[in-house]
Amino acid sequence: MLLSVSLMLLAAQEAEYPAPGKNEPQEALAPRMSPAKAAAWLDSVAVTWTRRRQCVTCHTNLPYLWARPSLKAFEGRAEGEVRGFLERTAETWERDKPPRKYSVDGGWDAQVVATAVTLAVHDSRTTGRLHPLTRKALDKMWALQRPDGSWNWPKCDWPPMEHDDYFGATYVALGVGSAPEGYAASEAAKTGVEKLRRYLKARPAPDLHHKLMLLWASIKLDGLMTPAEREAALRELLALRKKDGGWCLASLGGWGRHDGSDNPPDAPSDGYATGLALVVLKAAGLASDDARVKPGVEWLKANQRESGRWFTRSLSDDDYHFLTHVGTAYAVMALEACGELR
Repeated sequence: MLLSVSLMLLAAQEAEYPAPGKNEPQEALAPRMSPAKAAAWLDSVAVTWTRRRQCVTCHTNLPYLWARPSLKAFEGRAEGEVRGFLERTAETWERDKPPRKYSVDGGWDAQVVATAVTLAVHDSRTTGRLHPLTRKALDKMWALQRPDGSWNWPKCDWPPMEHDDYFGATYVALGVGSAPEGYAASEAAKTGVEKLRRYLKARPAPDLHHKLMLLWASIKLDGLMTPAEREAALRELLALRKKDGGWCLASLGGWGRHDGSDNPPDAPSDGYATGLALVVLKAAGLASDDARVKPGVEWLKANQRESGRWFTRSLSDDDYHFLTHVGTAYAVMALEACGELR
């Protein structure tokens, strides 16, 4: 009897947020851009990942919470469920008791670091107040910071995020710079922020992708880039825009695929690179109708897929294309920043 009730509850849950299926490059384009479809798809993919995997990840439920507040007109329970999972991670995480599945070097530490960052960003985009559990997660995050100012980030060979420590440092800078109530200047953050600044100032970004992450963070946290360095990065980004108005993720770095082949920099435009480019350009102060911004906006409006997602090919293999998840989040954030979700 109890088993049958549990199965009925599970079926009801999956009916509300059905698994979105694999991300396929051949999926048809939507006849018109639909924020409602984007909201439904993001809800399904984030809830499905959180329930089945019971972990936080840079390509799915973390960017979901960054982007979901952009779609306020399509509210539902999914955002609260995913947020609640992160809050429980912040409250119960213990460094000395990592679950077996976090066997990757840095994996368990990165769970709380990424949780702290995402809760801080979500607070900034919703209540504008720093939640007590966000503060608790940030306190734990600083306790994990290494003497050089970085964190032990997962190096699973899944670029551009689960790839190197530099990305983790820019990720933290974005979160701390976004945290409400002037957190970055607080006594609790002061020592860690200075160490983080020294780390990022002492090391050049290894590729344009990470340089864009640093640029984005530098607008929220002082002392990471000079105005001249920002302008140089923007020129480099704009030089890579394709004739169709979008950008291609493979052109932002020199990552190799798991089969030993290269990622072609002349590949088609994708949601990840185009969304990230527009988010950074807008954060840097460019207007939505600027000729350097508008073609990218038009590309996003014309290239949503029937499911509601914006496709991005994996930089590693062609199994699941999880970069489509974060690419869709960036696309939504870019469209909101450009006034296209009103």
